[in-house]
Amino acid sequence: MGDFPAFNAAAFNAPGGRGYPALVLNADFRPLSYFPLSIWSWQDAVKAVFLDRVSVLNEYETEVHSTSLTMRLPSVIALKEYIPAARRPAFTRFNVFLRDRFACQYCGADRPAPDLTFDHVIPRSRGGRTTWENVVAACGPCNLRKGSKLPREIGMHPRQPPRQPTSWELQENGRGFPPNHLHESWRDYLYWDSELES
Repeated sequence: MGDFPAFNAAAFNAPGGRGYPALVLNADFRPLSYFPLSIWSWQDAVKAVFLDRVSVLNEYETEVHSTSLTMRLPSVIALKEYIPAARRPAFTRFNVFLRDRFACQYCGADRPAPDLTFDHVIPRSRGGRTTWENVVAACGPCNLRKGSKLPREIGMHPRQPPRQPTSWELQENGRGFPPNHLHESWRDYLYWDSELES
């Protein structure tokens, strides 16, 4: 497609500083990630279009101009080459929260639970390890109450036994937590395969 043109980035920012992000879909037309939602800045999206790495599925009304070209900003793009998801998600605090749907695994506090932290089901002081199978999301009050006790000693058992999730499970859980900003052109691509309510 030739050289990448220089667009005036400063002139195109939406109210609130959000700009014009593009929803990024994999080659199978599903988002690369639901939570956090896979979005690129308009500059990255336009560059990917010119490098022929993506297909444009939907556009904003807003246009950008270079000295030789005018184009509408992409609002939904799909990669031309499929990127497989990692089979084993990284063991991070965020992924533990996402596995547990941002809910305390002891009291079931509404999601997202206030003061969410994580708890070692078998405390480290009692030989517990920091693994998927021993760490759960817990609200601050429950974490303090449980302290260094074993579940059977205090009668606090996780609602779901902790285990390592698949990347697919984390993505499915992430679909339940839509971001604050959803452009109307994104909705069909985010929820087209959702189960219909009867």
